[in-house]
Amino acid sequence: MFPAALLTLLLVLSISGSPMKTANFPISVPITSRLKFSNGTYNPVAHDRARLQALRDHSKHGKRFTNIPLTNNFRGCTIPVDIGDRPTSGSAKTWVRDSVYVPTKSSSPTEQPVVVIYGDGYIEGLEFLDTVTVGPGLTIIGQSIAIADEVEGHDGLDGVLGIGPVALTLETLIETPTEPIPTFTNNLRRQHPDTIPAEMVGIFFQPYSGSPLHPAEQLTFGGTDSDLYNSNIAYTPITNSESARDYWGIEQSITYGNTEILRTTSGIVDSGFSLIGIATEAFVLYKAATGGEYHEATELLVISDHQYNALQDLKFNIHGETYTLTRNSQIWPRSLNTMIHGEVGSIYLIVTDLGKGIGEGYYDFVNGYVFMQCFYTVFDTTNHQVGFATTLYTDADTN
Repeated sequence: MFPAALLTLLLVLSISGSPMKTANFPISVPITSRLKFSNGTYNPVAHDRARLQALRDHSKHGKRFTNIPLTNNFRGCTIPVDIGDRPTSGSAKTWVRDSVYVPTKSSSPTEQPVVVIYGDGYIEGLEFLDTVTVGPGLTIIGQSIAIADEVEGHDGLDGVLGIGPVALTLETLIETPTEPIPTFTNNLRRQHPDTIPAEMVGIFFQPYSGSPLHPAEQLTFGGTDSDLYNSNIAYTPITNSESARDYWGIEQSITYGNTEILRTTSGIVDSGFSLIGIATEAFVLYKAATGGEYHEATELLVISDHQYNALQDLKFNIHGETYTLTRNSQIWPRSLNTMIHGEVGSIYLIVTDLGKGIGEGYYDFVNGYVFMQCFYTVFDTTNHQVGFATTLYTDADTN
């Protein structure tokens, strides 16, 4: 049986449609991501700390009604999706606000109450079965969706498209909590086996470029889009580590320059984690090597211009392949400093301390969103593996 909770990608469903790549296989959908700082500021370290605790709680206690969304709080993503007979706006569970949803002839209420609790909010509502479309000719009939009449912690969102895994849908239906609900990607493969031969998602993000809008990012169902990466995709199997295998858990070591700062161990790949987190021993070595000093307001390491110029490559060694973060990729975008309570012109590192020693926490590293901005990422449920490839932005210097 495939590990539970391997992928929950939270995406906002857009009201206005936009062009999709027309192809028989695979199907690619454009992601439009926007900066979405609350009250003008954001603390990525505090967000990651809360998310990590939610992940740990989910692994340790199997908390009731808990979903762990693969998204982050400073970039909101939208994709064009139709529900029913008209475009609507939309975790493993797909839901739409009742203020947006209009039942049509394709709608079928089940009268089942639904509750889904996220790390930073929850939704309550009733289950409907309806038609969902994400691409040309790619329509799911009878997809379970929750029509939410109470939403907390999802300001500005009309809904969420949940793409899996099925295991995360357990205990979301109040009256039948042990009943799994086929997710969107699960149904894609069932209803379109010729178009979607594998339960696989390719994700393309790009580093912040100075614009609040990133229209070129992309989600690909059932395969990958070779136009978006410029190396072979190298795959690594899901780890057998008990704590990490329930998510996109992999094995890796990390080297700074020529010095190994983290031996081969298990952790996870998670775009819901904003930065890159490593075990305390590794963080201490990284801090000493870079000369970074703790900055109280941002909770990040801050370095001088001289120290930035001396930064060495940070290398992630995964299943015989090396993925390198250049000095630019190791820093927070300077144009966004004031949005994280930083100082204009200062240089902040995006590697943080997970707060646990090697083997003491559930994960010894988290390759977060900033890592995925540099590498095309493939989550392959069918073959129990994760893949990475370089892109045009792997060596970008925009930060």
